[in-house]
Amino acid sequence: MRTEQLEYIAAVTRLGSLRRAAEELRLSQPALSETVRNLERELGVDLLERKRSGATMSAEGRELLPYIVRVLEAVDRLRVAAGEQHRISRMVRVGTVNAATVPLLVPAVRDFRAVHPVTQVEVVGAQQTEIHRALSEGGFDLGLVNHLDGDDVPAGFESTRLLHGRPVVCMRPDSPLASRPTVTVDDLLTEPLIAMRSGYVMHRYVHRLLDGRTPSFSYSTDGAEMGKLMVAEGLGATVLPDFSVAGDPLERLGTITFRPIADDTTRVLLMLQRRKAESVPQAAQDLYDVFVRRARMLGGTLSAH
Repeated sequence: MRTEQLEYIAAVTRLGSLRRAAEELRLSQPALSETVRNLERELGVDLLERKRSGATMSAEGRELLPYIVRVLEAVDRLRVAAGEQHRISRMVRVGTVNAATVPLLVPAVRDFRAVHPVTQVEVVGAQQTEIHRALSEGGFDLGLVNHLDGDDVPAGFESTRLLHGRPVVCMRPDSPLASRPTVTVDDLLTEPLIAMRSGYVMHRYVHRLLDGRTPSFSYSTDGAEMGKLMVAEGLGATVLPDFSVAGDPLERLGTITFRPIADDTTRVLLMLQRRKAESVPQAAQDLYDVFVRRARMLGGTLSAH
């Protein structure tokens, strides 16, 4: 059970409907409803009465409301007693699709640690949908996700574009593909392909790129880091954003290299996202700012939505 869940229930009660509560909390109604359902399953009580006209507090929910209010008041008293230190020394959780780990994520965490030596940073690799769900429910403070240029930005999130790049083919230097200045789709089909699993943006991109054609053999894996390791071990080639390969330790050591894809103008955007909220813990805000500064140093195009 998390305090955010109790705050959501209190908002539904105060505003009289799930829809109005979602608008005030700047959450999508499905995300708010799912969070409440998780709490209902944990408590074994239906807190909301769901009808076609909308969802309102159930009689059981109203009976439990005084207890919920007492818990929230106790949490507020604890925060006041702890003072600013509560906001500074908490853990910051970052969900990532493992993009730009070396040029951006690692330096940003290092910079943040220099300013917040007692604050833990938990970095969790996950798919984009999992990151969005955890951001909505309060499980992550920040999320690093890839978007293809033109993708819609999910409602309920504040999104900042950190980096933009292009898809490239990552291969070993001794691969036949490395002898070409660019790699065509026909070239790519001749090599075993290490593809990202369904749910990753690069899976969707490769599916569109191949247009129904199939490679000689394919693997599927989670995230860029495992993909690059499999390439380094000679299992095949993979397609990743250039900012996930350039400067990587394996690339610096000459174990992997990359080439652009012929006749392709697709842009991949690395986005930093967080849930829209009136107040943000100071530590999470500071790490957000560090990511933005680091991206600016890398020459990323920055714009907030």
